[in-house]
Amino acid sequence: MATDAAMASGEVHAAILVIGDEILSGRTKDRNIGHICEVLTAMGIDVREVRVVPDLEDEIVGALNALRGRYAYVFTTGGIGPTHDDITADSVARAFGVPIDVDERAVAMMRQRYADVELTPARLRMARIPAGAELIDNTVSFAPGFMLDNVIVMAGVPKIMQAMLDAVAPRLRGGTPMLSQTRQLGCKEGDIAEALAAVQEEHGETLIGSYPGYSEERGYFTSIVVRARQPDRLDAAVADVERLIARHAERSS
Repeated sequence: MATDAAMASGEVHAAILVIGDEILSGRTKDRNIGHICEVLTAMGIDVREVRVVPDLEDEIVGALNALRGRYAYVFTTGGIGPTHDDITADSVARAFGVPIDVDERAVAMMRQRYADVELTPARLRMARIPAGAELIDNTVSFAPGFMLDNVIVMAGVPKIMQAMLDAVAPRLRGGTPMLSQTRQLGCKEGDIAEALAAVQEEHGETLIGSYPGYSEERGYFTSIVVRARQPDRLDAAVADVERLIARHAERSS
């Protein structure tokens, strides 16, 4: 896999592929990206890219094939329901070049909620799974998601997606979790940009970000977030950030 070297170093990278015309039109506001990122970050999996594509098979297949060779994991949301425009499963099958059909394992899961007479052709669309995929439990509506190689396919409904993510998380290989500390100082971001860039240059193994803010009580302020996987490197960078803050305070007094 293209990401073997990164995984060996403790870094595991992932992408999220959001599928659905309703997201692109603005009719539905995405509530899944932030949750997925939060869960994965806690597992030491860094989300490096998010794409949103319409309900078009060529677009889904193209995005999947671009992402699955680049990242350790690709998480998709949306497009696995019972309607004609739910084409994610078919698109995944095409991307991998495998057949797709109603999977009796998925049907058995759905029978926990539906009587046989309720398993209409439309509902059985949710049991169509690409050959070779592992199923992902869905404790909310019982129509499963699935995992094929490094692609994790989940529902778009937030409550169901969260249940699926909880179910699949133990199967994933996490990396070394990213540690972070935040410091704040009362100035505009531009006032410390040059000095902060110098600190970043001195600490290439850390990630240092600055985020401007304003409030009526405090006026302008800047939050500096330092992130690293190794505690000693984090501490060293934070110490230099604190010295930067102290020097700025002296000049401003």
